[in-house]
Amino acid sequence: MISHNDYNGEMMRRGRVEVICGSMFSGKTEELIRRMKRAKFAKQKVEIFKPAIDTRYSEEDVVSHEGNAIQSTPVENAASILLLGSDCDVLGIDEAQFFDEQIVFVCNELAARGIRVIVAGLDLDFKGHPFGPMPALLAIADEVTKVHAICVRCGALAYVSHRIVAGDKQVMLGETHEYEPLCRECYAKATNNI
Repeated sequence: MISHNDYNGEMMRRGRVEVICGSMFSGKTEELIRRMKRAKFAKQKVEIFKPAIDTRYSEEDVVSHEGNAIQSTPVENAASILLLGSDCDVLGIDEAQFFDEQIVFVCNELAARGIRVIVAGLDLDFKGHPFGPMPALLAIADEVTKVHAICVRCGALAYVSHRIVAGDKQVMLGETHEYEPLCRECYAKATNNI
């Protein structure tokens, strides 16, 4: 006989990939931290990883724009996550767009081992193009949560993180002095693509 808990998967450890995406200032990291803290409260073993290049708020912790933080392990590449994170129930990855395409294999492999993998990252770069491995992560995800910032110019839902400083490199770490969330219309006006 199948109990209610067996039916909804609470008693069985089933791996899955959850992706949280959106523009900067949309609450991606905040949502990742919320889910990880909830798993910790449920006495599940959690591990959180972030790219070593992301040192904006902390060398080690994952920190949201709102200042909430959770301890993490900075790694140089996606393969390191597979080695360091195989002994947990829930594994979080922040700023996934900064990892190489290997991150997709890593997430699939961890999910196949029965681990719940929660990934947060920018889906679009400052030019409005799909960012790094995020399209592939969205494709393999069991669940996708798209969160939105508010356009700083008109108040609509933001679509992209518009870079407001000079520079053409895709990866440029920054905050409110370097980026602003804009809706499609305001982004088109700001980039003269009207």
